[in-house]
Amino acid sequence: MALFFDRSWFEAKLAERSLSQRVMAAAAGMSEADLALVFKDQRELSAEEVGIFADLLGVPPAQIAHHAGVSTPVPGQDDLAGRLLALEKKVAALEAEIARLRGR
Repeated sequence: MALFFDRSWFEAKLAERSLSQRVMAAAAGMSEADLALVFKDQRELSAEEVGIFADLLGVPPAQIAHHAGVSTPVPGQDDLAGRLLALEKKVAALEAEIARLRGR
């Protein structure tokens, strides 16, 4: 379980980028219900999720970990290629979902 989740900080960062929690959850490949647990401080972020949220919000992973109260290891710069690949996969999945929804 997370040690302390700074909900207001995350909400402000999302607002700065005009993003929603739905987008945040989708980018990390998690359900909105799982992200809601994170925001309620009832679920800790994984190192991979920390990296994805850092990319999404444009801040260093250590800053995400700090505001999420994460006690798990934070991904380092050596993991950048893997995080970028994972993020590209998520973006492709989001684009496919948008295309599907527009086809309705």
